[in-house]
Amino acid sequence: MAEMGSKGVTAGKIASNVQKKLTRAQEKVLQKLGKADETKDEQFEQCVQNFNKQLNEGTRLQKDLRTYLASVKAMHEASRKLNECLQEVYEPDWPGRDEANKIAENNDLLWMDYHQKLVDQALLTMDTYLGQFPDIKSRIAKRGRKLVDYDSARHHYESLQTAKKKDEVKIAKAEEELIKAQKVFEEMNVDLQEELPSLWNSRVGFYVNTFQSIAGLEENFHKEMSKLNQNLHDVLVGLEKQHGSNTFTVKAQPSDNAPAKGNKSPSPPPDSSPAATPEIRVNHDPEPASVATPGAVLPKSPSQNSLPAVVVETFPAAVNGTVEGGNGTVRLDLPPGFMFKVQAQHDYTATDTDELQLKAGDVVLVIPFQNPEEQDEGWLMGVKESDWNQHKDLDKCRGVFPENFTERVQ
Repeated sequence: MAEMGSKGVTAGKIASNVQKKLTRAQEKVLQKLGKADETKDEQFEQCVQNFNKQLNEGTRLQKDLRTYLASVKAMHEASRKLNECLQEVYEPDWPGRDEANKIAENNDLLWMDYHQKLVDQALLTMDTYLGQFPDIKSRIAKRGRKLVDYDSARHHYESLQTAKKKDEVKIAKAEEELIKAQKVFEEMNVDLQEELPSLWNSRVGFYVNTFQSIAGLEENFHKEMSKLNQNLHDVLVGLEKQHGSNTFTVKAQPSDNAPAKGNKSPSPPPDSSPAATPEIRVNHDPEPASVATPGAVLPKSPSQNSLPAVVVETFPAAVNGTVEGGNGTVRLDLPPGFMFKVQAQHDYTATDTDELQLKAGDVVLVIPFQNPEEQDEGWLMGVKESDWNQHKDLDKCRGVFPENFTERVQ
């Protein structure tokens, strides 16, 4: 009996979702054809334009900051190799050898400290700043759907009122649905009307703090590096003064095939060994990241040099539900129309009956919308892989979810 009850709830949910999609699709068609008016809010649309501009600027700044960090790391490596070369050619009996070696060590430490401080004071702050955007973006899209629901309910109520043969029961029910749809829309609308201008204004302080931090770190780095370079200059001047006027005896060097005489110091480690290339490790575990719920979503793990790499599985191309390769074909047990897989990077709490509830780590099989007109910007249709493997029933398992809470893995 409990199972039947559960099935009944599922069937009701499916019916509700189907009806809601049909109603939204019909409303959008009527609005595009000019047969139904659409509620407009120019002030809110301007806020959305500002939001998208701010997101694009922040994303670009994050990308360029990572490129800058990669350049710092590359310069560190080049500087380290140059100092290694100096240490190798600096003969043991030359004055200032110990001082030169110490300067090289301090040079290496200074580069590592500079890179780490840039990560801590600029990159992590950048990630936290961008972590605000995914949740707000999904709520803007949600508001758009609720606005369509409100317009549809309004038009339905108006048509019943103007009908030649009035049905008071239907009118009362339509009025109740209109009030409900209006309340849901206005609650979301009011919150966003307050948050979007505040977020837009916050960009100025963020840019100021970020670039002040970078400029200050770079200034201090160059000051300290200048001191080391001056010390190295003084050491080399001392070497020149002591040996500048001396004549050195040229000693015969052993041939390549002749064994070397005397003791030989160990060779320096190869470039690829850990001893030759100290790795700068950055503790970048918020993820966000710091932000694990839509209220404060962690930024996704970025990139190349300072952050952990994301391993992406690759798969053979699928043709008509099969994978071509090897000695034959392998059947794919995937839903019809399967396009690609994504993995949830953050938890997402469904706020509507047609949405998927996601936990970070969930794998979702993305499928096309049955009616492309139903797809809202930033939303995908899919079925959680675990649900598909268990039920093999699209009508029971599929739903929409915000694309920016996920990352493509296939």
